Amino acid sequence: MEIENVIEAFETSADVKNAFIRTHAERVVEVGQLLIRAFRDGKKVLLFGNGGSATDASHIAAEFVGRYRRDREPLSALALATDMAAVTCIANDYDFSDIFSRQIQAHGRKGDVAIAISTSGNSLNVIRGAEAAHERGLVTVGWTGAGGGKLADVVDYCFSVPSSVTARIQECHITLGHVLCEFIEERLFGDQD
Repeated sequence: MEIENVIEAFETSADVKNAFIRTHAERVVEVGQLLIRAFRDGKKVLLFGNGGSATDASHIAAEFVGRYRRDREPLSALALATDMAAVTCIANDYDFSDIFSRQIQAHGRKGDVAIAISTSGNSLNVIRGAEAAHERGLVTVGWTGAGGGKLADVVDYCFSVPSSVTARIQECHITLGHVLCEFIEERLFGDQD
């Protein structure tokens, strides 16, 4: 890869993020406030996706449970792709498309928040997870790519990144997750220093 290609990749990533936030800034604040209310009420966040989206879910769950930038009380969050025994049991005994919906049925309670992550917005197991969350009374949030796919139609709040390139979408998703973590941490724990 030549220097020009490397620079172009970084510039494209920045352009996608800038386009995304110009469209979604108010929704980021709205969902941030929703998550704050959920955490204050003792609710939890369930995050799920496949592949890179699974690791994004795990990354953000860890930021909530551990810490983002400050020492504080842990916030209840679970990444549903991390329990390999549950994932493989459900995939084997039921179907791979049920790996998230079955866990939502087990762990999700009314008032919890489900964050469903799919760069295409069309991953069947992610859609089924969001549908199960909706049926159980969870607030549903989708992180997708351009157009939102089918996931956009089944969630309460959808963040569609204006790109069809998986890497650029995932780069924006992890920035979204970090911004939400920072927003929540500062508002819940900012006066504790």
